[in-house]
Amino acid sequence: MGRGMCLYLCVFQILTIKMAQGIKLSKLFLAVLLLSSGMWHSTAEDLNIDPNGYIVYCPCMGRFGNQADQFLGSLAFAKAVNRTLVLPPWVEYRKTSHKAVMEPFDTYFQVKPFLQYHRVITMELFMENLAPYIWPPGKRKVFCYAARHGAKQDECNAKDGSPFGPFWDWFNVNFDESVIFGPLFYDTESPMAMSQWQEKYPSEEYPVLAFVGPPAGFPVSAYHAKLHKYMKWSEQYSNMADIFIKDKIPDRPFIGIHLRNGPDFERACEHVTSTPTMFAAKQCIGERGEYGPTTHEMCLPSTNTVTQQLKKEVEKHGAKTVFIATDYNDLMSEFAQVIPTVKLVKQPFPANPLLDLAVLGRSDHFIGNCISTFTAFVKRERDTNRASTSFWAFQKRRKRIEL
Repeated sequence: MGRGMCLYLCVFQILTIKMAQGIKLSKLFLAVLLLSSGMWHSTAEDLNIDPNGYIVYCPCMGRFGNQADQFLGSLAFAKAVNRTLVLPPWVEYRKTSHKAVMEPFDTYFQVKPFLQYHRVITMELFMENLAPYIWPPGKRKVFCYAARHGAKQDECNAKDGSPFGPFWDWFNVNFDESVIFGPLFYDTESPMAMSQWQEKYPSEEYPVLAFVGPPAGFPVSAYHAKLHKYMKWSEQYSNMADIFIKDKIPDRPFIGIHLRNGPDFERACEHVTSTPTMFAAKQCIGERGEYGPTTHEMCLPSTNTVTQQLKKEVEKHGAKTVFIATDYNDLMSEFAQVIPTVKLVKQPFPANPLLDLAVLGRSDHFIGNCISTFTAFVKRERDTNRASTSFWAFQKRRKRIEL
């Protein structure tokens, strides 16, 4: 009798005995048995199914800067509970679309570098190749910390609101059951908390943990921020940034600046003194405010502050060009008055914010906004490459030494 036939009979006997005993076999267990026996459907023959399970989530909080913050925490969480992270698309809000648009993760970033840290797979590949077998329609549970307001009482209502509904609809996902996981949380620095996740939701019964939102805190912790070193621009965006710099910024050194001064941010800055750790403020003030207080001027610096600070940095670095990334007012006429011999460059309207990020990361010096998560993304990338960064209206003070 051939080896394949022996394996076939062994698997068949296991299934027969277990079913006779009234034991329900999980989808993941069946997948492993069938895959190992060669009985799997032809489209799944070459799939590498992770027996430890998967984590799926909707990056449903804010725009790119916030999503990138929580992505790093989600990556750390996936590693801590030893499940493959499904890389979600980026949720984008484009003027050309009345609904949120999902841009594949690997449009902007390479997937391979993350494998140096942990197992990952794009959501497109997961939904096409794996979900039909280990997470099929009719068996899809969604996880939330507490019940969310919506059509169904005491449930997650995972698709109520935007971008929640559009995100899951993008992949034709509907949920059959809600799982309230509170009081468990995402404290990856607590081995006990992570073991509780594994004990309460074993992969044999829960092959996929699908979360309503990111399984991570906000803003990103200093511990998780270090994972940014695995975020490498895709070949497409790396080339776009290099070409832009070659064509538009031939004269170096150049300084990149981020001006976050739109009406929405102006309203947010009204609360910064009462919420000193708002958004990405900790990148400046530290975890406990040890490097200085949070001020309104840091959040929404005056035109005088910005022009004078830029002038000093231009003189300090001998900059010949300034690249401006902004969501609202570029202040180009004001800059021209204080640094008339310096070339001022920005993208034509409408600017591609991801290209802005890639160019800012390549600047010889960068000036950003302490509170902005958009700035925080650039700062983390530059820290990885040991490039210099400063902030509007903030000077880091030395930590006090307690005797």
